[in-house]
Amino acid sequence: MSDALRIAVVGYGQVARLHAEITLAEGQILHRVVGRDPDRSAAFAKEFDIAHHGTSLDEALADDAVDAVILGSPNDVHADQARRCILAGKPVLVEIPLAMSAAEAHELADLARARGVTVMVAHTHRYLTGLRGLLGDVAAGTRRFDSVLARYLILRRDRVGSSGYVRSWTDDLLWHHMNHSTDMTLGLLGITDASTVHVQVAHTRPDPTSGKPLDITLTMTTEDGRVGTVVGSYTNETAQVCDYYLAGAGRTVFVEMNVVRDRDGVAYDPAEHPEDEEDRVLQNREFFAATRADRPAAISPDTILPAMDVLQRAQDLIG
Repeated sequence: MSDALRIAVVGYGQVARLHAEITLAEGQILHRVVGRDPDRSAAFAKEFDIAHHGTSLDEALADDAVDAVILGSPNDVHADQARRCILAGKPVLVEIPLAMSAAEAHELADLARARGVTVMVAHTHRYLTGLRGLLGDVAAGTRRFDSVLARYLILRRDRVGSSGYVRSWTDDLLWHHMNHSTDMTLGLLGITDASTVHVQVAHTRPDPTSGKPLDITLTMTTEDGRVGTVVGSYTNETAQVCDYYLAGAGRTVFVEMNVVRDRDGVAYDPAEHPEDEEDRVLQNREFFAATRADRPAAISPDTILPAMDVLQRAQDLIG
């Protein structure tokens, strides 16, 4: 393997574009793009000067020149495409969600472990600098939170993504955006095994178009009486909301779009630390490093299974 990794990107939408830009900025090579629409794949390849484009993932996986794959495809094909990458022995960075069920997530974790293939899941919130500091404190035992309230509120009643492009697929509030918040809430509560966490769900009636609720509240209660609440919405017509309210040991912390505040004021503001790399850059850099070292990535499928287990129980309650 050369110093520069040759990457195959699957997808040509906004997320795939972000991955392509980071890949080039990190000194890697965009070798292939794979997409469902041949014309859009060709346009993406031309824009980023990618040598090969097409609609066949299998063709890309059969290319010995491909060192690793980044999946920026629709939610419901992630699991199948990740499985095919693992079976082909190709390291893969999978956009969140890894799968649309806990059973598939466990299967992929087992397969990656058995095959010794580097797989990383894009739980990007873990690389937000302010939240990373709090997670580190919890892991070190220097902080303990008794209550976590997480909110992820955006507008996605239809298939229009944040870039304004009309997608050919429907997003999923529970398994996509609430996956970020659920995973982070478990981390902030220090929960690495969700089997003993009690899960409750309240939700609006299903949307007639997607058949899924567009407003969901998920509550997790630990055996020792601590509570994590995740509120998700696809009906928010105001500015996007992504925040965490943390309470414990007589001290509260509020994290809004990665700005951390406590009773003393602003504890961390990324605008005041331009030297700090952005979350996606740190995430992709870790994937490239893990691929070169042929080691498990920091956010491997095993590490996100607690969140997937909680989401599956929530899904079962929603029906």
